[in-house]
Parts: sequence; C-alpha cells; structure tokens
Amino acid sequence: MIKLRNITKSFGSLQVLKGIDLDIAKGEVVSIVGPSGAGKTTLLQIMGTLDSADSGTVEIEGTDVGALSQKALSKFRNKKIGFVFQFHQLLPEFTALENIMIPAFIGGMGKREAKARAEELLAFMGLTDRADHKPNELSGGEKQRVAVARALVNHPAVVMADEPSGSLDSKNKEELHNLFFQLRDQYGQTFVIITHDEQLATLTDRTIHLMDGLVVSE
Repeated sequence: MIKLRNITKSFGSLQVLKGIDLDIAKGEVVSIVGPSGAGKTTLLQIMGTLDSADSGTVEIEGTDVGALSQKALSKFRNKKIGFVFQFHQLLPEFTALENIMIPAFIGGMGKREAKARAEELLAFMGLTDRADHKPNELSGGEKQRVAVARALVNHPAVVMADEPSGSLDSKNKEELHNLFFQLRDQYGQTFVIITHDEQLATLTDRTIHLMDGLVVSE
C-alpha cells in the first residue's frame, strides 16, 4: 500500500529525517510515536504528499508520487489520501454535510452522489441529526467525527491523521479511537496516525517509533 525508501528531509542545516524506510499494508492501523522534534509530522506530510523529501521515494498503491506533475499530484492526493488534523479545520460557514461534500466536489463527484456519500458517512458516525448544523453548533467530538467523514468521502486508499484526538476529552478521545477500528472493519480502511497518546498507540496494529529522524523500532 505505502512504501517509503531512504526518505531524507532537512530544513536549513537541520536534518529532520535521516533515511526512513517504511512499509504499510492495506487495512493496517499504524501509529507513529516519538518525542517532539523526532520528525513525525514531517514524515506524515511527505507520506501524504503535502511536502516533498530531499531524497528517497514514496509509493502509494504502486504510484511513485515524486514522479507526478503538480496537477497530477493534487488530483492523486484528493482521490487517494484523506487527512484528519488535531483541530478539525472545518469551514465555519458550511454545515456538517456541506463540509463533508467539499472534497467530493473538488474531485469531480456529482452533487447527488456526493450528498448520498456524505449522508452515508454521517449515519455511520451517528450524526445524521447534526447534518444541517454548522461547526459552532457541534461539540468537539462531533466536529472531529465530521472531519473523519470528510477525510473518507472520496473513498481514499489511506487516511493520515496528525494528533487526531489531541484536542479531545477522555470520553470523546475513546470514541474517536474506537471509530478508527470500526472504519477499518467496515471499509477496509488504512490509517496512519501520528500520536502522543500511549493508549491509542497500544491499540493499533503496529507502532512505529521515531527518534532523531530515524525509525528506532516497530
């Protein structure tokens, strides 16, 4: 599903990633942990095609993303990768349903199909009755579930999550963690999750430990 080979990345004189090799299989729920400054978010951004490595290759479903033009890469990202961030990043002027539909429209999906897909995901999240609510009318847990639904709307190959439960209380955190595994079971979804949450890391299929820009254990 995902294959990284010899990924390096520097910012000025600081080398953040020092040669990462990593394989992630379809349907895996993988957590990436490590101290601040270990390179976790940089690795996720490169894996998610939001940033490029200085050297090395990233393959997703057999596609070498580094060989794609910017236009082709944007299209690939929209279709193949879903993102969930610590702070949901929902657009405040749109309802929950509309927020979920936006990536589908960007990808060229018709309105009827996009609406049906968004409604399916809201039902799975237990949020059907919140479809017409805007983000300021939703709880923190509800907003993050809407963000997960938005990440899934285009049937992506993989969902990449950066500290997805970092802003949630313990109850909502547990519900979100359970949701990831329900989605994997229901849709065969692959998840790559950056987390400081030891409880979540112990639940995942595999935990990858980064330190000083290197994988130190799996």
